[in-house]
Amino acid sequence: MKAKIITLITLILMGGMNLYAQNRRTLIAYFSWSGNTQHVAEYIAGQTGGTLFRIDPVKPYPTDYKPCTEVAKKEKEQNARPAIKNKVEDWDSYDTIFIGCPVWWWTAPMIINTFTESYNFKGKTVIPFCTYASTYRDETLAKIAELTPDAKHLKGFGAVSRNTDGITEWLKEIRVIK
Repeated sequence: MKAKIITLITLILMGGMNLYAQNRRTLIAYFSWSGNTQHVAEYIAGQTGGTLFRIDPVKPYPTDYKPCTEVAKKEKEQNARPAIKNKVEDWDSYDTIFIGCPVWWWTAPMIINTFTESYNFKGKTVIPFCTYASTYRDETLAKIAELTPDAKHLKGFGAVSRNTDGITEWLKEIRVIK
């Protein structure tokens, strides 16, 4: 009887560790200026059990819309690589990486280039997502895939502003959740 209880406890603990390891294998990396992309990233994390990683610039973007768009446009024109102030801990433990951002000037913000150039994506699965107002969703999703050529890619998702409608269905369609 005692051996059965010990075996049962061991199986429960191993199952719990496997669940934790499975959840640790998914990273949701995102850049968010207005909070829309963060909202979507948090929703994805809630659905997948993945770990959130906010891509924060060393030099924050202006908080007012117009000055922010001017900085973003200048970065794009100069092919800039804004510095990121934090790093993903334990990068090698992640198999699946969601990469999310808003659409800025018809594509992903340049800080996404910085992020993708900072890590080795060989053997990883990348799933792009973005938030947008009206257009350039597909171009932004394609850009994220282009920036991670060594990864396997799953179908991305574009959310209008912070609207999470359709995300659960998308995650099921790409078989990230049941």
